[in-house]
Amino acid sequence: MASTHRPRIARPLLRGDRILGHISEEMTKGQAERLFPLLEGLLAGAGLTWRDLGVIGVGIGPGNFTGIRIAVAAARGLALSLGIPAVGVTATEAASLDLPRPCRIVLPLRADQVAWQDFGQGAGDHPQQSAADALPPGPTPALPRVPPAVAIARIALARRADPGPRPAPFYLRPADAAPARDAAPLILP
Repeated sequence: MASTHRPRIARPLLRGDRILGHISEEMTKGQAERLFPLLEGLLAGAGLTWRDLGVIGVGIGPGNFTGIRIAVAAARGLALSLGIPAVGVTATEAASLDLPRPCRIVLPLRADQVAWQDFGQGAGDHPQQSAADALPPGPTPALPRVPPAVAIARIALARRADPGPRPAPFYLRPADAAPARDAAPLILP
């Protein structure tokens, strides 16, 4: 099961269960530059400002390494500056929203790899990675019922009063990039 999707910026704006607006763009690069103009347009389209937000939901992975880092940093910065909670949600948890339990979520990664997680009795508490043809016995994989960005927003709203720890990227494997060995340190006065 090869991943055929491109990185995407998808942001819904919810009030309760009502979607006030939704913006989505496929992008292969430039997510950092495009994120805030998209968000500002989404808010303006709904007649809202940053101060009208009550909680920020953010996908923490697994997924596109750079996109997740950008999204988590933006969510944490916004939450801190606005004095509101930020809630991190894994891709598998978002995909499991509104599905009967027990269920298994399987999401494509690179090559023949998948991220998977079982939800329900005796299920693990975080996503795992394996070859698509090497999943352990468990429930039949289920298809999501709610678009990922909307699911993240709904979960964040439900956890607003008890958001848990600050969002942090969730990685199934270490990053491919490594710091340069001879890099000079940045020293600030």
